Amino acid sequence: MKFAFFYLASYLNLLVSSLFVTILYLGGWHFSIPFFSLFQTFEWNFMSNGINEVISIIIGIVITLVKSYLFLFISIMTRWTLPRIRIDQLLNLGWKFLLPIALGNLLLTTSFQLFLL
Repeated sequence: MKFAFFYLASYLNLLVSSLFVTILYLGGWHFSIPFFSLFQTFEWNFMSNGINEVISIIIGIVITLVKSYLFLFISIMTRWTLPRIRIDQLLNLGWKFLLPIALGNLLLTTSFQLFLL
């Protein structure tokens, strides 16, 4: 039973983090395709304004859930298909590969900023 709660907590963490990523970085309830307003296509002239607002809120919730489930699907499929990385491999990746790239990016960006000013 403890193992089931562990897996349930793990997948709940994935769901909550995918919702946070969707809201903070993927635009949340806004439609992702620029220059295409989804809410302008739903013109209900025969209904009152309250129903229009409820329909637009429901569409926003559906868009948020679709984006978060897409991110959740990508993260679960990555977790299921790729092998696990040991902590020493992850530390070697961070210190020997990602840190020099980050420092080079920092030096390149500051040199461009200094020389272009």
